[in-house]
Amino acid sequence: MTTETTAADLTGLKDWRFEVDFEGIAWAIFDRENESANALGRRPLEELGEIIDRVQSGAREGTIRGLVIMSGKQKSFIVGADIREFADLKTEQQVIEALKPVNTLLDRIEAMSVPVVAAIHGVCVGGGLELVLACHYRIATRDDATRVGFPEVKLGIFPGFNGTARSIRQAGALNAMQAMLKGSMIRASAARAQGFIDQLVESRGALRWAARKAVLQNRKSKAKGGFAGLLAKWPARGYLAGKMRSETAKKVREDHYPAPFRLIDLFERYGGSYADMKREESPAFAPLMVSDTSRNLRRVFFLSEALKAQAPKQSSWRPMRVHVIGAGTMGADIAGWCVACGMEVTLQDLSVSQIEKGIAAQSKLFKRKFRTKAQQDAAKARLIADPDGRGVPRADVIIEAIIEKLEIKQALFKELEDKVKPDALLASNTSSLKIEDIAATMADPGRLVGIHFFNPAAQMPLVEVVRGEMSRQGEVDKGAIFVAAIDKFPLVVKSVPGFLVNRVLAPYMMAAMARVDAGEDKEKIDEAARAFGMPMGPIELADTVGLDVCASVGQILGLGDEVSGAAKLVKSGKLGKKTGRGYYVWKDGKPEKSNDKRWDKADIKKLGRELVEPLIAEAERARDDHIVANADLVDAGVIFGTGFAPFRGGPLHFRAREQAEAAARDAAE
Repeated sequence: MTTETTAADLTGLKDWRFEVDFEGIAWAIFDRENESANALGRRPLEELGEIIDRVQSGAREGTIRGLVIMSGKQKSFIVGADIREFADLKTEQQVIEALKPVNTLLDRIEAMSVPVVAAIHGVCVGGGLELVLACHYRIATRDDATRVGFPEVKLGIFPGFNGTARSIRQAGALNAMQAMLKGSMIRASAARAQGFIDQLVESRGALRWAARKAVLQNRKSKAKGGFAGLLAKWPARGYLAGKMRSETAKKVREDHYPAPFRLIDLFERYGGSYADMKREESPAFAPLMVSDTSRNLRRVFFLSEALKAQAPKQSSWRPMRVHVIGAGTMGADIAGWCVACGMEVTLQDLSVSQIEKGIAAQSKLFKRKFRTKAQQDAAKARLIADPDGRGVPRADVIIEAIIEKLEIKQALFKELEDKVKPDALLASNTSSLKIEDIAATMADPGRLVGIHFFNPAAQMPLVEVVRGEMSRQGEVDKGAIFVAAIDKFPLVVKSVPGFLVNRVLAPYMMAAMARVDAGEDKEKIDEAARAFGMPMGPIELADTVGLDVCASVGQILGLGDEVSGAAKLVKSGKLGKKTGRGYYVWKDGKPEKSNDKRWDKADIKKLGRELVEPLIAEAERARDDHIVANADLVDAGVIFGTGFAPFRGGPLHFRAREQAEAAARDAAE
C-alpha cells in the first residue's frame, strides 16, 4: 500500500464501493462480494487499507474533509471477523503476526486528521464493533435490528483488534468488561447510554444525512470514563476484577472456558493504561485462538450454520399464522414463542379454562421479549383463544400438541385434513409416536410431518423436523422453514423411536439412574457430568424432565425397568421437580444438595467420561442408522438438543479426537 493511491486506482475494489462527493466527503460502503453479510476477512481489510491510503492522500491535498463508513447490506453492518479464516492460524506466533496489520490499520483510522464517522444499521459485532470504535464518531439507527456487541467469548476468545482497550476507553471499564464477558447483543439505545454509540437516528434512510452533518461539523465522540475513570485505577480495578472472576465462575468453569478469565486477568494487570492494554492484548489473545476450546467452539458455530441450512432459502412459502391444538404447558409455550417471533396464533383446547391458563402463562415471556407495554399488549393481542378451532382454515401452520395416544391423534388429523388450506403445514409435536402411524388414516399421509419441540420451548434452541416414511419433501422443507422463522435451529430427522435427541439422551440418563440404584452417590454423579461439561447432571436432569416422562421414553426405547428406583419413585407419586420430590427434594425450583463435595478430581474426571459413554455410543449408532443426513448433524443435534459440552465439539467429534490421540500415543511407544 502507498499513499499515492488515486480515485481511479480504487475502481477495482470487490468488497467496497468508494466515492468522494462534491462536498469532499469520502464514502466507503462495505458490500462484500457474493456474501449475504459483511465479515472482515483478508481482502476486505486490504481494500479498506487502500481506501485509508486514498483518504489520507486527499486529506493532505485538501480534497477530502472526512470519511463515512457504511454497509451496503440491507440487514446488517459487520458481523465480525471472517471465522472461516481462523483455521489457517496454527500457532500463537501466526496469530500475533496476523493481528499486527489489522491493528496498524485501525490505528491509522484513529489517527486520521479528518473526521471518520461510522454509520450503523443492523448487527455490528465483534471485529465490526472494534472497527467502529477506532472511528471518531458513531451513529446508529434506533431500529430493533441494530445491535452491537462482543460475542467472541462464545468462540473461546475475546476481542483481538485492540477492542479490549478501545471499549474500556470509550464506554468505561464496567460497561466494556460486562459487554465482553457476557457476549450478548446490546440494543442501540442501550449502547448509546453505555457510550458505544454517540448518536441515534430513526431510520436507515436518515443515516447518510446524519453522517454528512457529523463530518461537516467535525464531531468527535466523548468517552465515558475510560482509563481516567475510578474503576480503571488500582485498587478499585483489582476489586472489580475479583468480583468479575467470582461472578463468571458461577456461570462457567475456567478449565472449560478460559477466555473470560484470561480477559479478566488482562484487565486486572493492564487495565489502568490504554497503551498497556493494546500492547498486551495480542499475547493474551493468541493462546486462546489456537486452543482446542476455541477450535471446537468455532466448529459449533459452523454446526449451527449447517442446521440453519436445513431450511431452504428459495421458497415463496412464508408462515405468518399458526394454529396450535392443545393448550397444555408445551402447546401453550409453543404458541407463546410463535407470537414472540411476530406471528399470529390461535390456541385451541377442549377446555376453555386451560386455554386461558396457557395464555396467561405467556406473560412472563412477553415481558422478557418486549421492552414496552405497547409491544407486550400487541403480542397478547396476537395470541387468540380459539376453543372452536376457527383459526384452522386461515392458518399456515397447524401444530398438534395433545395427549400421546395414537388413536386420538389419528382422528384429529383425519378431521383436520379437509379444513386446512391446500398449502398449510400439518405437524405433530409427538415425542414418541411414529409420524407414519399418525398419518395412516389420512387421505394424504404425505402432508404430515413432526415438529418436535423440547421443554422449555422458549429456551431450547433445537427443534426436530420429523420425516415420516410417507412425508413429502416439500412438507419437510416447510417444517424447516417454519422452525427457522421462529428463530430455532431445524434438524431433519427420520421417524424412529426417540428421533435423535431422546434416543441418545435416554441411555445416558438410564445408565446414570442405574448407578444410583446400585448405591452410587447421585450428587457425585451429577458433579462428574458437569465436570465433563454437561450443563446439568443426569439425575438432576431426570428430575427436571419428570421421572414419569423418563419412564415413558425408556419404555418406548426398550430401556424401561419396572423395578428400578425411578419406577418406584413414579409409583409413589414422586415425579421430580414438578411434584417437589424425586431423586432430590426440590425447594424454590432448586434441588437440595449437601455441601460435602470433597471428591478426588481424578476420580470425578474418570466418572464423568464413563457417564457420557452411553450417549456417545448411541450417537454413533444414530449416525450409522442415518437418523440425520450426516455425522456433523448428529453432533449439532446432540449439542443444541442436550447441551452436550460445546467446547468438546460434539460426541462424534470428541470420540474421533480421543481415537486420534490414542493412535498417536501408540505410534510414539
